[in-house]
Amino acid sequence: MLSGSILQQLVAAHQDHKRQINLGVYYKNTLVALCHALEDFILESESAPIAIAAFQQGKWYLQEAERYGEIAEKAQQIAILATSGAGFTEHSTSQNANVALVSLDSDDPVAQEWHLIILSPKYTAMVLCQELSDADYGSQGQPEEDLERKFYGFWTFEPDLVREVTEIAIAHIGKYDPQLQQRLASQVEAMTAKFGNCQRDDLGAVVSKVVGYLQNTQESAQYASGADLDDNLISNEMQAFLRMAQLIDQADVNNPNGAAEVAALAEAMGQLLDLPAWQIKRLRLAGLLHRLAPLQEVAQVSPTQSPVQQEALKKQGLLPKASVLRIMPQLQAIARIVTHQTEYWDGSGQPEGLAYDAIPLESRIIGLIADFQQHCIHYQRESVENPLAQALENCQNAAGKAYDPKLVEALALLVMGLQQGMSLSAYQPKIAAGIWLLEEEPNPKPKVAES
Repeated sequence: MLSGSILQQLVAAHQDHKRQINLGVYYKNTLVALCHALEDFILESESAPIAIAAFQQGKWYLQEAERYGEIAEKAQQIAILATSGAGFTEHSTSQNANVALVSLDSDDPVAQEWHLIILSPKYTAMVLCQELSDADYGSQGQPEEDLERKFYGFWTFEPDLVREVTEIAIAHIGKYDPQLQQRLASQVEAMTAKFGNCQRDDLGAVVSKVVGYLQNTQESAQYASGADLDDNLISNEMQAFLRMAQLIDQADVNNPNGAAEVAALAEAMGQLLDLPAWQIKRLRLAGLLHRLAPLQEVAQVSPTQSPVQQEALKKQGLLPKASVLRIMPQLQAIARIVTHQTEYWDGSGQPEGLAYDAIPLESRIIGLIADFQQHCIHYQRESVENPLAQALENCQNAAGKAYDPKLVEALALLVMGLQQGMSLSAYQPKIAAGIWLLEEEPNPKPKVAES
């Protein structure tokens, strides 16, 4: 990682911090899709953002200059960082009063980085990456196909991190243009003073757009190493949902680790029930994403989706309020689990009034565990002497009504283990490597015809 780069400064600031930065490797085609989705949402949002972008070289900026001309009509301020050349300063977009170009020195470490930082009252996002060096590529060398170039870094919607990186980027801009630095700093300060730390209320729509762009890129890209590129795109679709789930947790000041704790408890329940490994992994992922259920009102069809995807989503509309997770084919099973976690054992739940074994097993587990975890948090906050026992009693009282009685019995065994010192690791996964959670159910063995 290049010393003095924006990415390096952020990672260094978090080395001894509880919120460490987990970096992943991204192909250029993935970053193009990510950036286009995040940029396009600026055009649809009602607020005027501050946007800072680093394009490495002026020629890459020129490929996006028309797009940034449209963004400038919505933005409060745009700052573009790149080395000069190839008409970097001559394009008409550069003449907009709210567009500032910063010509980086060729030896500036930021000239090897690709950034998009968006800060607004309702919309915060960023992509923060640095291109792999020749040594990183190793003996294979630089790829021949431009869209197969690799970058390491991360992307996020988290307001705190976006604000932190914005300040680092503004400080770097000050080395070239102190007046622009002062203007950007004043704009960020005024925005923060008026709106706080820019929490968002449109997260589901943003994630839907990101996943739609990544899916379109996956359909249209055809390269010799297509499997690796596909995995990179799918991994980032997965990351979008995990990041959304993390933000929902962070917004709940009373239960900020809800998803991680439900995932850990559900995984332990699966092991107690001796479920197969693929089903336990599915339970863990459903636990991490179970709080996305309230986002079911997100529009199902996006213009960025192919006709095939649109038709499939329309058919899925037969299921009441299908979860936002259904826009990603690899998450169909998880979407079903999350959608039906609010069904009740006696058929009085939602959304379809399923009863007994008609409710998917994983949905029954997640529904029980999520309620149990919420009860535990409530009793801890109320300083109840034994919150585990009290939360279990609540669930036992609803056995046969809301919950599967057999699962409540298993929960009692799990609570007994916790009371006797068993510990669970409730941790958020390293999002940059989230694709490991997508292991599929093995194909059933074909039936042998009787002779």
